Amino acid sequence: MKKRTTQETVIPPLETIEVIGAREHNLKNIDITIPKNQLVVFTGVSGSGKSSLAFDTIYNEGQRRYMESFSAYARQFVGDMERPDVDKITGLSPVISIEQKTTNKNPRSTVGTITEVYDFLRLLFARASDAYSFNTGKLMTKFSEEEIVENIFAKYAHKKISLLAPLVRGRKGHYRELFEDTRKKGYLKVRVDGEVKDLVPKMQVDRYKIHDIEVVIDRMAVTADMKLRLSQSVQKSMQVGKGLMFLLINDSNQLIQYSRQLMCEDTGISYEEPSPNSFSFNSPYGACPTCKGLGTVYQISMERVIPDWHKSIKDGAIAPLGEERDAYVFRQVQQVARKYKIDLKKPLNELAEPALNMILYGNEEGSSETVLDFEDLSTSDRVYAEEFEGIIPQLKRWFSTATSEPIRDWAEGFMELNTCASCNGARLRKESLWFRVDGKNISELSEWNLDKLLDWFSSLEKRLSKKQQLIGKDILKEIRERLQFLLDVGLTYLTLNRSSKTLSGGESQRIRLATQIGSQLQGITYVLDEPSIGLHQRDNQRLITALQNLRNIGNSVLVVEHDKDIMMASDYLVDIGPRAGKFGGQIVAQGTPAEVLASHSETAQYLNGEKRIAIPVERRKGNGKFLELKGASGNNLKKVSVKFPLGKLILVTGVSGSGKSTLINETLYPILSQFCYDSKQKPLPYTAVKGLDLIDKVIEIDQSPIGRTPRSNPATYCGFFTEIRQLFAAVPEAKIRGYAAGRFSFNVKGGRCELCEGGGMRVIEMNFLPDVYVHCEKCNGKRYNRETLEIRYKGKSISDVLDMTVDEAVEFFQAVPYLYRRIKVLQDVGLGYITLGQSAVTLSGGEAQRVKLATELSKKDTGKTFYILDEPTTGLHFQDIQHLLDVLYKLVDRGNTVLVIEHNLDVIKVADHVIDIGPEGGDGGGLVLFEGTPEDMVDVKASHTARFVKSELTLENVSNRAKPQRSKAAK
Repeated sequence: MKKRTTQETVIPPLETIEVIGAREHNLKNIDITIPKNQLVVFTGVSGSGKSSLAFDTIYNEGQRRYMESFSAYARQFVGDMERPDVDKITGLSPVISIEQKTTNKNPRSTVGTITEVYDFLRLLFARASDAYSFNTGKLMTKFSEEEIVENIFAKYAHKKISLLAPLVRGRKGHYRELFEDTRKKGYLKVRVDGEVKDLVPKMQVDRYKIHDIEVVIDRMAVTADMKLRLSQSVQKSMQVGKGLMFLLINDSNQLIQYSRQLMCEDTGISYEEPSPNSFSFNSPYGACPTCKGLGTVYQISMERVIPDWHKSIKDGAIAPLGEERDAYVFRQVQQVARKYKIDLKKPLNELAEPALNMILYGNEEGSSETVLDFEDLSTSDRVYAEEFEGIIPQLKRWFSTATSEPIRDWAEGFMELNTCASCNGARLRKESLWFRVDGKNISELSEWNLDKLLDWFSSLEKRLSKKQQLIGKDILKEIRERLQFLLDVGLTYLTLNRSSKTLSGGESQRIRLATQIGSQLQGITYVLDEPSIGLHQRDNQRLITALQNLRNIGNSVLVVEHDKDIMMASDYLVDIGPRAGKFGGQIVAQGTPAEVLASHSETAQYLNGEKRIAIPVERRKGNGKFLELKGASGNNLKKVSVKFPLGKLILVTGVSGSGKSTLINETLYPILSQFCYDSKQKPLPYTAVKGLDLIDKVIEIDQSPIGRTPRSNPATYCGFFTEIRQLFAAVPEAKIRGYAAGRFSFNVKGGRCELCEGGGMRVIEMNFLPDVYVHCEKCNGKRYNRETLEIRYKGKSISDVLDMTVDEAVEFFQAVPYLYRRIKVLQDVGLGYITLGQSAVTLSGGEAQRVKLATELSKKDTGKTFYILDEPTTGLHFQDIQHLLDVLYKLVDRGNTVLVIEHNLDVIKVADHVIDIGPEGGDGGGLVLFEGTPEDMVDVKASHTARFVKSELTLENVSNRAKPQRSKAAK
């Protein structure tokens, strides 16, 4: 046989990823060749098909191939993936997705745990920390047997000593059996409560007193010839004393303590040998026993339990008890009141404190121990009264032990979440917080910003002992590398103890990006979904460098993105469009950024300046009234005071982590929500607020999904599906058949298809093969049964209406004013391409936010509504931002106030009023740098935002326009 040459056996790796016949969602059977080992950006208007190509086609196929590498037996346990609708994909390497939706909402998950920095920090503290006594603050000591012998010879040479082993430490008892057992082992003397005594038969001590008892192991003089005997006696003392022994200097009666464990020489307390689990708040060995490692505890809120002290108990003054009625708990209260002569008709503020404590706590002192006595009550009354424990203890019991979720939720309504008093929010037990490296405990380090933490670690070796340097060398290297990766993606302002559930989608995505860069994997296809979300323009270059580093080590990086800087920094740019929904799904332009710019596509026109979002010729004057917040000091805010002019479009800007969300989402919104709706949400600290009477409604519009199940859709969320069903129920044929509006709901029995239960799809389990999703064979995906579909309105069935796009529905329902008005709003916000029955889980964050905006726009307002939007441009193309602004303009022009937290310069430049917070993130932020118009902002040298706004305004040639008057804040 002819031997093959090496040249014949080598198959060159494919240099491209080739996608042929992609038809997922709205993709129009597209073919595309994507270069490998490049930074490739997919862009286009919202809903054009970018995510359908990048995630639902390329990523899903990569995941499916990975799953198919499992055995059939394994696949039945891990689940299977549906095959994407594509003819062929070649050249695809292993795929990793870095999305926004993967944030862990577990309260035990923190930045430190998900980046593994905290794991290395725990290891460092377990191996190289110094322990201090929580009683005296002095350094703890521990001895080996050899060190004890050397120490005794060095300090007590030529002195007469006794070696003692502790048997009893601070306990009551007569200890007759202990003394007898010790005597039988051959020991002659014991030290009882500081006095050395001979061991005699039937010896015992006062059983009602607390005793310290040590057995005398040996007595000797510390001389050179006694070293071997001393060593043996020390060993025996440690054995009998279980790692603890005492040295008694006979002539001075001085007692010295030695321990194998960490021990305080002054007070005698000892710590267990530290392990990494000793510093984990997710382990019982390290977690604070009070809060179980959460840092917060639920406590009874007396303001919620007793909202009105002027009411009587009979009239419902105690909220959990309610008004007087024939209920078991109220009968108990009546018997307690009868026994202790408490007037239930008296206002609470007139009741004596002991009497009120009887009802609330079951005793006069208000303690947690119930001490009620019902001996003189009749048998029937005693049945109720004896089980009464007090309203407060009862609430606590229901909250902690109730198996019913509604009961637990009800009890939680009378509680508030407070910082744990035992650990002060540090999450760890007391002993763990007294282990220190260079004078800092692990909780203190976890509270520092990541940039400050890296600075501290950079020069740490110089401040450690030689032993600590040797132990911590490799650990410190790992910590520094991981911190540097986090800083490289712009997360300088985060802290290790920051809960992962408080992270934005962009922050969690950049954390995962930093983790992947640190893993140094090669030959991977990474797919990212808008990693620039929440990132200030100043930090964009850091993110771009991080993406390029991921590419440079030998990976393909595919990014779905709208940010101009990232698009222009890409190696290959793919523009998908030309419009959204069924009007998109095509490759409009592809190539290098320069080649795409020359294509004159919608995206290219915005990139090269042919199209721009125009600055208003004149800024709105507002209504001249202000909402003023004073002394806000939550998180990193430095007791700031801010004026919010009403009737304007207000933009809150600043670098990532400067304090924008703290000021607006965690301070201002809860204040307004409490005022307008009596909300239980608690604002962060502030001193005063003025102008609340000028607002009658506050609405926060975030990017959370409009529904978490496939059954939720724009028609059901916006509320007009009910009216559509009523319209079908009013058709003469429906009336003849006796169909009510409920007949046309796909969520209840009657009109829906019962085979798929109104879902339109059926899941067929294939045992050892992936589950297959197919259209229901009975209704063919129409969701309803034949009888329901026979009812037609203007020739269309209820299923046909759900399949209409918003644009089609606007035309179809033009003659029905109340429906037309509500559907038209969806079209006005740029969602004309989505269908009325489109599953909520397929909507992007930006689309979900615009559905919410449309819902609010369709409602009647009083002109005194305060809207709060957090980064509404997420997922929006330049053209979509124009649609968004048109909607916001409508809200403001009606007299409402719209406040937007935003980094996007196109939105900042059109604002009536800008509030800039900074200058840096974390501890370096929390100050209000500027309040006024964008034109006046450019002069603020301390503001990073001002620098970018200036360049944006310069591009708009604002110098040729007459500038508005300088704002008072700027002056």
